[in-house]
Amino acid sequence: MNMFLLLLLVTYIVAMVNSLFAYNVPYNIKQQFLDTDKPLNFTAHARIYGQRAVEYEVQTEDGYLLGLHRIPGRRGLPILLMHGYTDTSDTWIVRGYKSLGITLASLNYDVWFGNIRGNRYSRRHVKLNPDKDASFWDYSFHEYGHYDLPAIIDTILSKTGSAKLNAIGHSQGNTIFYVLGSTRPEYNKKINVLTALAPICYLNNLPPPLSKIELYGYEIIGALMKLGVNEIFGDVSPSGRAAKAICERPEVGYAICVLGAIFSVSGYDAEEFPPYIFDVVIKHYPAATSRKNFNHFWQVAVRERFSKFDYGPEKNYVEYNSTIPPDYNLKAVTMPVVLIAAKNDKVSLISNVEILNQQLPNVVAYKIIERDLTNHVDFVWGSNMYEYLFPYIFAILRNFQ
Repeated sequence: MNMFLLLLLVTYIVAMVNSLFAYNVPYNIKQQFLDTDKPLNFTAHARIYGQRAVEYEVQTEDGYLLGLHRIPGRRGLPILLMHGYTDTSDTWIVRGYKSLGITLASLNYDVWFGNIRGNRYSRRHVKLNPDKDASFWDYSFHEYGHYDLPAIIDTILSKTGSAKLNAIGHSQGNTIFYVLGSTRPEYNKKINVLTALAPICYLNNLPPPLSKIELYGYEIIGALMKLGVNEIFGDVSPSGRAAKAICERPEVGYAICVLGAIFSVSGYDAEEFPPYIFDVVIKHYPAATSRKNFNHFWQVAVRERFSKFDYGPEKNYVEYNSTIPPDYNLKAVTMPVVLIAAKNDKVSLISNVEILNQQLPNVVAYKIIERDLTNHVDFVWGSNMYEYLFPYIFAILRNFQ
C-alpha cells in the first residue's frame, strides 16, 4: 500500500510540473505544425509544408546505404545540413515553417539533408543485417566523417555539377567535418564554408549529469557489451522502445523526457521548447547510434583529447602503429569554418569551443549567441530561431557565395 501511495504521489507531482510548463500558445502558432498523429517520413513531412522532397540512396566505400534527402532549389551553392547525435534529417524540418530546412527551401536554396549510418534512414548495408550482424554497428563518429560524409558530398556535387557546397552541421554534425578534413584533406576544397552550430570537438569539464555519465562510462560500456547491446535508441532497440513508451505519454512525457532529461543535459530553456513542440519532435527523435560511438565520445571526454578510437594497446599498435590512439590533426582542417555557440549550452561549452577556435586554422567567424538561455537543442528545435540564429546563417550564405 505504501508503494502504491508513493507511485500515486509521484504521478501527481509529475502531472503538476507538466501543467506548469504547458504554455498558452496562440492558435496560429500551433498551426505551424501540421504533422499527423503517426510519424511521417521526411518526404511526406516536407510535403505538408509545401515542399517537394526527393530521396537518394548513397553507398559508402565500406558498403553502408545512406538515405540522402533533397528539397531542390536554384539559389546559390547546394547546402548540406548534417544532424547531430541519435538524430536524422527530420530534425531540420520538424519545426515546420520556422525550421531551418523549410526556411532555406522557401528561399529557393538547393537544400540537402544527410543521414549517417545506422539511423532510421540509413539502417542498411550491402551485406550486413543490422538485426543479426554485430559488425554492422562497428563504427563511431570516425566512420561518419571518413566514409559517410565523402559519399554524401560526392553525390551532391555529382548531381548538381557544383565544385563546392555549403555545409551546416549541428553538434555531432560538425564533429564529423573535423574528422573529414583531417583524415581526407582533399575534401577541404569541396567545402565552401562550414557553419558549425553548437560545435562539438573537445568535451572537457562537462557539468552534471554528463560528468556522472563520464565518471561511470567504463561500467556503462562494459554492461552494454555483456548484454550484447550494439544499437542504442534505435526504433526497434529496447532502449529506443523504452524511450518512446515513456516520452510519448502525454501526462508525463514532457516532464520526464524534457524537464528531467533533455534540459538537464542540454541546458534549461522551456520558453523555446514547450510541450506542443516536443509532441512533434518525439515522433522523430531519437533515431539510433552505436555503442561504439557512445564509447568514442566518452573516450574524448575522459582523455581530454580529440583522438581516434582507443582499442587498447595491442590493437592500437595494429591500427595506428602506436599503443595510444593518435589525435586528429585539426591543422589539416583547412575548410573555412564559422563557429556559433551559446552560453547556456551544457554540451558544447564555451571553454571547449575556445580550444577548438584556437586549433582550427581557418575559422573565419566565431559568434556567441546573445540570448542567454539558448541551449544545445535550440539550434534545431527552438521556437524563435529566426530571431537569434537565422540572421547569422543568412549572413554567412551571403558572404560566402
